[in-house]
Parts: sequence; C-alpha cells; structure tokens
Amino acid sequence: RLGREMNLFHFQEEGPGTVFWHPKGWTLFQSLIGYMRRRQERSGYVEVNTPQVLDKALWETSGHWGWYQENMFAAKSAHAFMHPEDPEADQRVFALKPMNCPGHVQIFKNGLKSYRDLPMKIAEFGIVHRYEPSGAIHGIMRVRAFTQDDAHIFCTVDQIMAEALKINADILSIYKDFGFEDVVVKLSTRPDKRVGSDDVWDKAEEALGKVLEQIAETGMKTGINVGEGAFYGPKLEYTLRDAIGREWQCGTTQVDFNLPGRFGAFYIDEHSDKVTPVMIHRAMFGSLERFTGILIEHFAGHLPLWLSPLQAVVATITSEGDDYAYEVMAALRAAGLKVEGDLRNEKINYKVREHSLAKVPVMVVVGKKEAAERTVSIRRLGSQAQTTMGLEEAIASLKAEATAPDLGG
Repeated sequence: RLGREMNLFHFQEEGPGTVFWHPKGWTLFQSLIGYMRRRQERSGYVEVNTPQVLDKALWETSGHWGWYQENMFAAKSAHAFMHPEDPEADQRVFALKPMNCPGHVQIFKNGLKSYRDLPMKIAEFGIVHRYEPSGAIHGIMRVRAFTQDDAHIFCTVDQIMAEALKINADILSIYKDFGFEDVVVKLSTRPDKRVGSDDVWDKAEEALGKVLEQIAETGMKTGINVGEGAFYGPKLEYTLRDAIGREWQCGTTQVDFNLPGRFGAFYIDEHSDKVTPVMIHRAMFGSLERFTGILIEHFAGHLPLWLSPLQAVVATITSEGDDYAYEVMAALRAAGLKVEGDLRNEKINYKVREHSLAKVPVMVVVGKKEAAERTVSIRRLGSQAQTTMGLEEAIASLKAEATAPDLGG
C-alpha cells in the first residue's frame, strides 16, 4: 500500500516476484546503494561485477547444482529450447546466478595472490535470482529477483575473528544510521544437507562461536539456530526489530572453508606454500528490496529527509507566486535537494493533502506575500503547523537536514 501511495514500485503477473521500480522508488534504492558503497570503500572493499548467467558446470563445481537446485533458474537459448533435435543448436545449459560467491572466487583466482594480499575484500551489488514457490512470494519482502550488498573476504584462518568482528561493528553502525538499535545476533549451525567434512565444519563453527561469545560480552542479545546454516558453512544472522515490534533477518556473516577449495583457489604463504584461503561471505542490508520494504514500513512512509526520494514540493497559493516558486525550486535544487513544483490552479489545502498522502516530507508554500518578502512557509509531513522563514535560512536548514549521516569509522 505504501509503495503504491508513494509511487515507488509495482508488481504485475508477467514478472512474478520481480519489482518494477518507478523513478522515486529507484531513487530511494540508489540512495541505499550509494550509502553502502561509501561505507564499503571506507572499510577497504573493492567493488566488482560478475555475470548474471554462467554455465551449469560452474554451479556443479560449487555444489549449488546438487544442493541448491530447487531454488535455481536454468536457461538456454530459446531456439535450443524449442528445437532440442537441432544438431546445430547450442544445447548448453546455463543458470541465472542465485549467489555471487562463485563469481568472486573466479576473480580471486585471476592472478597469483600472496599472504600479503590478505585479507582481500571483494564487494558487489549483485542481482541474484532464486526460485520461490508462488505461494511464498510476498510483496517486496520476498521476491524471486533481488539485489544483495554482497561481499566476500578472502583471508587466513588467523584473520577470521578480527574480520568477523569488523563486520559486526559495521553492521551495527549501519543499522543505527537507519534507526534500528534493537538487534539480535544468532549462530546458525550445520544443516543436514551440506558439503564438506565434519572436521571442516567443526573449525568453521568454532571460529564463529568465538565471535558470538565476544559479541555477547558487549551486552548484545545472542542465540543459536541449530541446523539453519547454509549448505557450505555456518553463519551469524542479524535480526532487527522495527518500530512496531516485528523482527526481520537481514545481515549475515558466513565462514566458508569449502567453496575456495572446490574451485582450487589458493594463495602463497610466507613459506612459499600454496594454501587455500578461508572465505567469509558477508551481507549487511541482505536483500536491498527487502531492506527497502522494511524501511518504508518502519517509518510508515515518513522517511528521514536524507533518504526521501522526493524531499520537498514547492506549492503556490495563487498564480501570483509562480515566478517566485520557480526561483525557490532552482535554489533548492542548486543546494542538492530533490524538489518538484506544484503550480496547479488548485487550493493550497488540496495540494497539501495530496502530497501528504504521497508522504512528501516537506511542503514549501509560496504566494504573493512570500514573494514580496523573500520568505517561504514550511509545512512538515504530519504537522498542521507552518513555519515562515527567509529563503536563504530555509535552504541552509533543509540542506543540513538532507545530508546523509556521518559514515562512522
């Protein structure tokens, strides 16, 4: 409902579980990516991009084709699909990637790596496709195509704890910036369906168990999800609570001793020996589509000004304020704000009511009086009060409020 009222996105039958982003929704989505990109750069990640479609042989090597097949989409050329008897048709089977990790291993393997290169942090805003039964699809919260703020850290065994604790600090800081401070961290242990030996799983669970102990010592709520790990490794899951008490599992940290070895990835250690790296899978928002939905519901559409895809509407009282309204819009845009104008021949109360329903956070009202005095009247979403101030003062105030939070350490 909020997505429709705010004109952010829609769904339709031809694309079940996939989002049609409207301009305002895509602006919000890109604001989240921009924020996370700045955080990742500060934390030493390098950004990459990997193919959407890869031969099933790669997924057989990774183990996904055997252990995750029911959640994957397979593809081949339309001609080969329609004409399986054609000897000239390319009958190779490909898969739409359900995860970014195998592609990141290929990038790590490209060129010889030394222990001095570790930890190596590879990040991607990767679109993945996972088959969900039609009955499980739920609005923007559970979809079949989504974007992950995905990253993989290639490191030594001795670096696991330090890197996992850095991820923990980043996740908690990021959630705080978006208004979430009630967070629970749980360790998900080995599932029945898994790859790798018990010895490897013992090492991975022991490493994350020690991390969980340190997190618990800070006073955070922690727990164990028995048997809920990924098929290739255990994970820490971050569950946040929104404004009305609902819980949402978002971020994850997974320690993987299996996947790099399956692809033959290695680095050269200080003794000139080949060593398989540990791979830490990390997502902080998780699914950006889902996190967007959580944010919209958490704030009931009343997004903070720095996040709002449309930050202000300049509305005229009468046509005598039109010229000044254009000047105000230009000045606000020059200050970096996302602004639209409403110069329609409608009563101002009608305009305010319509833009309030669309959850526009700020209405900047101008008329003949404001034009003469070089002022504006500011009305906030959800408030009947109106504040009059000078144009320059209003611009400075809104610009400061629309600045994204400081990005922490």
